[in-house]
Amino acid sequence: MHHTIEVEHLSFAYPDGRQALRDVSLTVAPGEKTALVGPNGAGKSTLMLHLNGILRPPHGAVRVCGLDVCESNLGQVRAAVGLVFQDPDDQLFSPTVFEDVAFGPLYQGRSEAEVRACVDQALLAVHMRDYAARVSYHLSTGEKKRIAIATVLSMQPEILVLDEPTAGLDPRARRGFINLLRELPQTMLVSTHDMRMVCDLFPRMVIMDEGIVVADGPTDRLMNDAALLETHGLERP
Repeated sequence: MHHTIEVEHLSFAYPDGRQALRDVSLTVAPGEKTALVGPNGAGKSTLMLHLNGILRPPHGAVRVCGLDVCESNLGQVRAAVGLVFQDPDDQLFSPTVFEDVAFGPLYQGRSEAEVRACVDQALLAVHMRDYAARVSYHLSTGEKKRIAIATVLSMQPEILVLDEPTAGLDPRARRGFINLLRELPQTMLVSTHDMRMVCDLFPRMVIMDEGIVVADGPTDRLMNDAALLETHGLERP
């Protein structure tokens, strides 16, 4: 069985010379839900941007669903990996919710009937089916975040990669969002500062700091290691 995500010896520096990743290796098995935690600047977002080829490594290898993340595979890789940004306004740019969610399947060259079916399924999965005709711009942050997930679900990805999904949500929207993530069947890698969500939802936790994976293991075990958490600026909820 191949791993859904395989990262081997990945290092990356930004053009200004800042070293964001240092020899990162990580595998995520099919169906596994994994939290990525660590202080700001730890390299979490940089790692995520490598998983669908927005950034490409000079050093190391990245494979998703058995595909090398390289120029010739980018179309397949981006269909397999749904990347959801922290700010939904980075993802929503069409006049209506329907058009935002239809963008991916249209781009994949699907027929009109297939596009409609994909959009309907994706909106159903995020409990937003009645919103197809709405204007994304007028939605609440929680609603926008759900639509942003629908825009990647419409391409039927195997993997969801989410950056700070609960940031900016009020308690009720946050709870609803966590329940939504619990329902979705995809393999997940989720970067977050929401340690309570990590305890509730993710059996496995990967801690990054200064571009290095410093710990990787069962959430309950790592959460009980007070010294480890404190060293890397994390708090047990």
